Amino acid sequence: MSVAEPRRIVLFRHAKADWPDVPDHERPLAERGRKDAAVAGRKLADSGIPFDLALCSTAVRTRETWKLAVHELPHRPKTVYEERLYEASPGQLIAVLNETPDDVRNTLLIGHNPGVQGLADILADRSEDEAQERLSRHEFPAAAFAVFSFTGSWKSLEPGAATLVEHWDPSE
Repeated sequence: MSVAEPRRIVLFRHAKADWPDVPDHERPLAERGRKDAAVAGRKLADSGIPFDLALCSTAVRTRETWKLAVHELPHRPKTVYEERLYEASPGQLIAVLNETPDDVRNTLLIGHNPGVQGLADILADRSEDEAQERLSRHEFPAAAFAVFSFTGSWKSLEPGAATLVEHWDPSE
């Protein structure tokens, strides 16, 4: 694949988690989260983006979100469970994305707030007006995702290097 072809990054926040008496990393999805994760998967399928790679936090709630969402996609991308995505800052998320091989065109990152929202806030230099308005209005609730497009190698991804193309959340 040429680095001149547009690439897409989808930032996907895990669905609504439950609050049992377990360590934060082990928190499972709540019932609403299980429903929203499947709906988000259908919306991702409707986007028509052929994902090559999914990077998923190792936390229980992100793995459960991905397991429910991926069943809705027309094909299952390679999935890498990445410990560094748990409690990651926007800069740490970019560092992980910078390691993506250049033969990967479209990547889905399943992670947590505040890192996912922070990355969404700094990644886009430009935005399609409707997508930006939805992101600003709803911020980044559980099970939401944002689609970004950029041109260049994964190593060149940095703040301001992308365009926000779409934002979806379960309340829509």
